[in-house]
Amino acid sequence: MNGNRFGRLFEVTTYGESHGPGMGVVVSGCPAGVTLDERMIQDELDRRKPGQSMITTSRGEPDEVSIQSGLQDGATTGTPIGMTIENKDAESGKYEPFVTAPRPSHGDYTYSAKFGTRNWGGGGRSSARETVNWVAAGAVAKAVLAQSDHDVRVKAHVNQIGEIEAPDVSFEDIREHSEDNEVRCADPETAERMRALIDDYQERGDSIGGSIYFEARGVPRGLGAPRFDSVPARLGQALFAIPATTSVEFGLGRAARSVAGKQRNEDWTVADGDEDHVVADEGDPIPEGNDHGGLQGGITTGEPIYGEASWHAPTSIPKTQATVDWETGEEKAVTVTGRHDPSLPPRAVPVVEAMLYCTILDFMLLGGRINPDRLDGHPGQYDTDYHPSSPRNE
Repeated sequence: MNGNRFGRLFEVTTYGESHGPGMGVVVSGCPAGVTLDERMIQDELDRRKPGQSMITTSRGEPDEVSIQSGLQDGATTGTPIGMTIENKDAESGKYEPFVTAPRPSHGDYTYSAKFGTRNWGGGGRSSARETVNWVAAGAVAKAVLAQSDHDVRVKAHVNQIGEIEAPDVSFEDIREHSEDNEVRCADPETAERMRALIDDYQERGDSIGGSIYFEARGVPRGLGAPRFDSVPARLGQALFAIPATTSVEFGLGRAARSVAGKQRNEDWTVADGDEDHVVADEGDPIPEGNDHGGLQGGITTGEPIYGEASWHAPTSIPKTQATVDWETGEEKAVTVTGRHDPSLPPRAVPVVEAMLYCTILDFMLLGGRINPDRLDGHPGQYDTDYHPSSPRNE
């Protein structure tokens, strides 16, 4: 099994370490004729890059992408798209104390135990810096979907930091306001409180966890296969791959444990053709409600796919902690002095969106829903066309 690749037809293969020369990704299976340029990739990378605010790591990486292959005259050729992002601001010396003395709750020892060695600078391959590759691939998938004859829209926002939880907001509000603040919370008042809480933990040399609400609209019904290739199974795998993810849920999620069957079950009705939140033709059966999160039997219903993912607090903190040197057996008091985020969800939002775009496009290609002859070859509605309602409010 190759742990550096995901996807069936839209296949993403990544490489690179946190403090190596650079990061890279190869995207195979992208249809030909899609308008694509470095600006479209860079716009997404800029949302994830470090150093963008005081509540992110101060590592000064421009994350400038260079497209090496797969384009001709501004359009994809159908061959593999290779992209590289150089590392410009690594400080590996700060990690020398942890070569044989693992940082608490990191992958230092597990990587060394598995491979017998590891790139220890900045966490190497286990670092969340690797997600820069995923965001680049997600930008490609986003461009394909924007230029198809489907209106797939994906958006996410930070809905909880510590004990501070945002109220339910509409999909339109998430699309329009999640980028208005450094926390990426679509509710401005909650965002201010979240920012103050993150600042407090950062000042105390500590960190704090949180969660992200995500939603995908316009996904056609009938995607996915039973059991191990179901949409929630593959989406769950993609989201759990993001470092520090501790839970992923769809629809009611964990709240379903306390809901009776009659209350959760949704009667069927007939679409009248005016629904703005469901992919269905007039006269099609559609469920009355969406507690299932757009997924029934592991297959898409045409309703919005929505859910939540949670992250634990970042493990790299400047407080004194205990470790042991596995070569000498010596117990040590250590302090992690590198540059790290005090909370992960604000920078994880574009990563979540990227994994949703990649996975949804892969299912649509597998299901024959993307017709290369009908790609319009223009960015079109790449960043527009908001819809006003959320399944939580319907």
